[in-house]
Amino acid sequence: MEITASMVKELREKTGVGMLDCKKALVETNGDIDKAVDYLREKGLSKAAKKASRIAAEGIVESYIHGGRIGVLVEVNSETDFVAKNDEFKQFVKDIAMQVAATNPLCVTREEVPQEKIEHEKEVLKQQALNEGKPENIVEKMVEGRIEKYYKEVVLLDQPFIKDPDKSIQDLLTDLITKIGENIKIRRFTRYEVGEGLEKREEDFAAEVAKQMNA
Repeated sequence: MEITASMVKELREKTGVGMLDCKKALVETNGDIDKAVDYLREKGLSKAAKKASRIAAEGIVESYIHGGRIGVLVEVNSETDFVAKNDEFKQFVKDIAMQVAATNPLCVTREEVPQEKIEHEKEVLKQQALNEGKPENIVEKMVEGRIEKYYKEVVLLDQPFIKDPDKSIQDLLTDLITKIGENIKIRRFTRYEVGEGLEKREEDFAAEVAKQMNA
């Protein structure tokens, strides 16, 4: 049975387990969602999902500056101040700040992506597929696959970890929750880049024009 992205997403939402483990569970259970849930429980992976319902109001804010040109602030929450002082927790938060600096995600979770942005992206991807001459009956499946790829680009939890691309940030988070025994939540981040959103200075534009005129 073909394991689709929507099946993996459904299992992930039910269990809170990382995408790769969810896909493996579905492969092992031939796509049966209920059996896949039991499979993950037997492996001890869904323990993280139970912890994910608990309130995490402690934590730390970490900063990361790259080359004086990119700056990131990230807040990661834990249940207790004790865990917030844990070295593994601190390293995780540093890794998340570096991830944000390197990949410039749009938001933390899929749910935070504006629906109008998704609809716009779907329409663009649909037109791309049709322009490529793909038959309409498979365009929908292609769009679904490309939207999954889009999520991996803009959603922090879905992104491949820069230090280990075989793992997603969600996988990394789930592993830490299971290991530490507390709910941990990446709450928010802010990323700054020098000159971002600013138009070029007038003298720079004039210099470009002069260069073109002398060419």
